[in-house]
Amino acid sequence: MTSIFRTAMGASFDRLHPELRRRFSVGLSSGEACTGHGVMDRIWHGRAFVKPFLALGGTRNILVPRQGRHVPFTIENVPYTDGFGRETVTFVRTFRLPGRPRRFDAQMVLAPGGDRILDYLGTHQHLATELRPSAEPDGSLLIRSGEHRFREGPVDVRVPELIGATAEVRESFDERTGRFRIRVDVTHRWFGPLFGYEGSFTAAYTDVRTCGVRPGLRPVREERRA
Repeated sequence: MTSIFRTAMGASFDRLHPELRRRFSVGLSSGEACTGHGVMDRIWHGRAFVKPFLALGGTRNILVPRQGRHVPFTIENVPYTDGFGRETVTFVRTFRLPGRPRRFDAQMVLAPGGDRILDYLGTHQHLATELRPSAEPDGSLLIRSGEHRFREGPVDVRVPELIGATAEVRESFDERTGRFRIRVDVTHRWFGPLFGYEGSFTAAYTDVRTCGVRPGLRPVREERRA
């Protein structure tokens, strides 16, 4: 059984905790979708200058322009074939913050060469980020971001380091509580911590061949360039 994460990670995929192996085996081959329900202990922002950028990103479901504690959330991982014939897995997070829910959308595909994952961010996939997943000694998953690119119409440019940032995602399984734990940190080389969240959730699996992809989960626009 293959998935985009198993392909990108190779033999190291088998070093993940069994519950993580199942979660990141979600794909067209497995026929499974995964929905997580849980609570973010904390959603945080960096210094005040970050807020306008988060607010702008929030208009396209990129990042979250609000802070909070003990925030209920859902993550939906559903595989499908995009308009260009690529296997794609949704990573759509909905945070039930006061006022109205906020979404952070991502759609992941296998990058050319098969050793990385390409993460298209937002409703219109204007931002694309290279991800390199690896297994940690304790069986947890570590994902580090690489190059970021902005794509709109004929424009295809690398996001300069001056305004770019590095994301680090850690996901593990707590056998004591039976819950997945997740922590995301977005940091700028010179400006320090920008944004992040941490919390825990439980996961349920469904047959995607029966349930399909619910309306509103796929992006408004798909980006062909990899």
